[in-house]
Amino acid sequence: MSTDIKNLRVVVSGKVQGVFFRASVKKVADILGVKGFVRNEHNGSVFVEAEGEDEMVNKLIDYCHHGPENAKVEKVSITLGVIVGYDSFVIEE
Repeated sequence: MSTDIKNLRVVVSGKVQGVFFRASVKKVADILGVKGFVRNEHNGSVFVEAEGEDEMVNKLIDYCHHGPENAKVEKVSITLGVIVGYDSFVIEE
């Protein structure tokens, strides 16, 4: 298992609000031990900042490509972020 830590900033577009996307991303992040946050954006997308072990962050991003059952992900944009040192994963309002 990789112990490299990375921070990715992810914008998920499509039918991703009102389908429990944020709650499901938090659940998966908690299982994987990924830290950071998820929030709805005004334009209808969801923003995720994920920080943790390379392999676990990649697994969370893989999940973001489909999300929960009622989501319809159309696009996932990923950029490399700067390590912040989050101590948990939260849903921002």
